[in-house]
Amino acid sequence: MQILFCNYEYPPIGGGGGVVMAAMAVELVRRGHDVTVLTSRAFGLPADSVEDGVRVVRVPVFFRRRLAVANIPSMAAYLPLGLWRGLKLGRQRPFDVINTHFVVPTGPLGDWLSRRLQIPNVLSVHGGDLYDPSKPTSPHRHAFLRAPIAGLLRRADAVVAQSRDTALNVARIYGVDRPVERVPLGISRPPARIRPHRSAFGIPEDAFVMVTVGRLVPRKSTAQLVSVLAATGRPDIYLLVVGDGPDAAEIQRTASELGVASRVKLLGHVSDRQKYAALAMSDLFVSTSQHEGFGLVFLEAMAFGLPIVCYNRGGQVDFLSAATGAVVALNDVQAFTAAVTELYRSPERRASIRTNNLAAVESYFIDRCAHRYETLFEQVALARSGTLAAVRQK
Repeated sequence: MQILFCNYEYPPIGGGGGVVMAAMAVELVRRGHDVTVLTSRAFGLPADSVEDGVRVVRVPVFFRRRLAVANIPSMAAYLPLGLWRGLKLGRQRPFDVINTHFVVPTGPLGDWLSRRLQIPNVLSVHGGDLYDPSKPTSPHRHAFLRAPIAGLLRRADAVVAQSRDTALNVARIYGVDRPVERVPLGISRPPARIRPHRSAFGIPEDAFVMVTVGRLVPRKSTAQLVSVLAATGRPDIYLLVVGDGPDAAEIQRTASELGVASRVKLLGHVSDRQKYAALAMSDLFVSTSQHEGFGLVFLEAMAFGLPIVCYNRGGQVDFLSAATGAVVALNDVQAFTAAVTELYRSPERRASIRTNNLAAVESYFIDRCAHRYETLFEQVALARSGTLAAVRQK
């Protein structure tokens, strides 16, 4: 098939949604498909390149200032430039299907291209594009955004959500009563042999290490983890923070105020190899995110056998439970601290969870995700071609 992915963000720009789409695009190329990605361009990235067999076409957005964090002007610039470039691409080759990722901001682009080029559009919603409780600009808060988003959800040939939480929000928030495919996201299998030394991170070899991975934005509430670290009262527990964003200064300030700055290590934006090294040398994965559409980082932690402590809001509750570590009530920092302390004190339980998580994550590698999408692409392409043939006969 000739597949066009539309996504405002694509590595190295953005976060988990772009990362999993990139992995899926590479997997679909491996399966024999021709894949083009239409995304945004900044930071000197090439306008047109082939990466792991995937053609990546980037349109300039001018206003983006951070790799990890988007802004409204850059998202707005992507739509008209993406439409112009997408129409040009569509005239050069006959795409069979468009897969649009994130109803905001990419949704209108996929919808326009689908109608102009008369090809089916599979709209993938990732969670935060429908509902982000930490953002005043979240579309669920504004009627003038809910109505056009509902239209995009209705017009798409298929809608895909990666979790039950996100699928429910399609009807619960936007009033769209239609079938929603649920395809869990997948991760690339991490390298098998990683033997990092804790000294490379400035951490003693005999420490107990909590690690978190993600953009340092308000939705993640990462500063809460510093409070958890202090509340454990254990001087041998360290917190390793992988990621960058506007909340980095608040995290450092909180660590200083609570007297644990020497045990909080902020790595910033790192390569995949460095991220995997951080996971491989840690004892526990922790997240105080206020909501996750799915939570790829949890799967990555499971792939290294780490127990996981997190809150109970978002798509991660589809696959996380007491068997994977602990899932506690949103913003119950006391319960969160208790869960961390219990796992700290019980190496036997950590070992049991490790075995469980390594087995459970096998269902969430990218080949499974790509296969589900491949089947769906074939179905919508066949349905659209049959519909067009019937219209032409009339």
